[in-house]
Amino acid sequence: MKRILMIAYHFPPLAGSSGIQRTLRFVQHLPSFGWQPLVLTANPRAYERTSDDLMGEVPADAIVHRAFALDAARHLSLRGRYLGSMARPDRWISWKFDAVRVGLRMIKTYHPDAIWSTYPIATAHMIGAELHRRTGVPWLADFRDPMAQEGYPADPRTWQSFKEIEMEAVRNADFSLFTTPGSARVYRQRYPEAAERVVVLENGYDEESFSVVAPKGERTAPINPGCVTLLHSGVVYPSERDPTQLIVALRLLNDGGEIAVGELKIRFRAAGHEALLTQLARTHGVEDFIECCPPVAYREALSEMLRADGLLVMQGAGCNEQIPAKIYEYLRARRPIIALTDPAGDTAAALAAAGVQDIAPLDLAPAIAGQLLQFVNAVKRSEIALPSSESVRQASRWERTAELARLLDSVVSRQLAVGEEGPQSKARIRPGGERVG
Repeated sequence: MKRILMIAYHFPPLAGSSGIQRTLRFVQHLPSFGWQPLVLTANPRAYERTSDDLMGEVPADAIVHRAFALDAARHLSLRGRYLGSMARPDRWISWKFDAVRVGLRMIKTYHPDAIWSTYPIATAHMIGAELHRRTGVPWLADFRDPMAQEGYPADPRTWQSFKEIEMEAVRNADFSLFTTPGSARVYRQRYPEAAERVVVLENGYDEESFSVVAPKGERTAPINPGCVTLLHSGVVYPSERDPTQLIVALRLLNDGGEIAVGELKIRFRAAGHEALLTQLARTHGVEDFIECCPPVAYREALSEMLRADGLLVMQGAGCNEQIPAKIYEYLRARRPIIALTDPAGDTAAALAAAGVQDIAPLDLAPAIAGQLLQFVNAVKRSEIALPSSESVRQASRWERTAELARLLDSVVSRQLAVGEEGPQSKARIRPGGERVG
């Protein structure tokens, strides 16, 4: 079996990030495609929040090494302040130093055929680049989303560090992976010399997790019987997912007598900015139409999606080249979806391709009001289109892992074709890795 060294900050027991699913599901499924994952991650002390709810889903025979890492904001600050150099490119730059040491030891011990590092923690690509440079093991840089963007990161020095990291990754990695066509297009234009090595590998949903929460695929009791309940599961960003115009739209509908209290409730689960939502609702007099709920375990969140009357997507036009990872779980839940996003962006395109018809710009309250009213009435009449079965099948993590495995196989085949022996070894994996289970 071939082996892949996977460098990922987001890994159980970290809690509070949907980004953890990408690495975890690849680790679960890659062995079925002939690849043994070797995970290099951070010590849990670096995580702001931890939870054991996903630890049981890490394969019992998975080899996981955890390198020393600190969070500059929590471990290196004095009265809440810390040096910018301690958090550039991110707050976990300390992870790099021990991770390179541990990674070199893992390469010597396990002889991986490929290295895979994954953003959004930029330090992961720094580790991948260093290990690739020092060992020659083929490297795949999993960007997911764009790194250096106009106005992001806001700090000029941090932006410059992001730019340097992405340049090294795109130019030196065997492949650069992105989760949306828009992101890939941006990087092909930005680095034309590497355009053929820029690949789209979308996010997805985990069928096994859904099978556990709904063994027969049935929908359980609705959240609020008699009241149409829309669920937004995940973070509401003040800029990228600004809820202001949605709240204004609720006021317009209420003032016009088109939706009354008790007919509609929008539930925000783990929004992260509950104070903003509460203040907006109070300002516009629509407190009775929204509720803010705390984070829950992953499978409980999936169960809630199945119970919702509708699922709400929010994505600003400034993120047109990005797709929230949550929408793939929304698709699998097979519940009606309403998307507040730019119709010209990748999020709208992905949903439209799946058969979702209710789409309105996030920044236009009148358009939101009209689409929301139409959506709610269609839900009440049970006359609303659901995501297509074929689009749901294609979006599974199993299918995404098959794509990754084909890409990895092509890297190995290409090495063999040019006469390079590569780093693989027929020897058994020697003990020394952390066995999780």
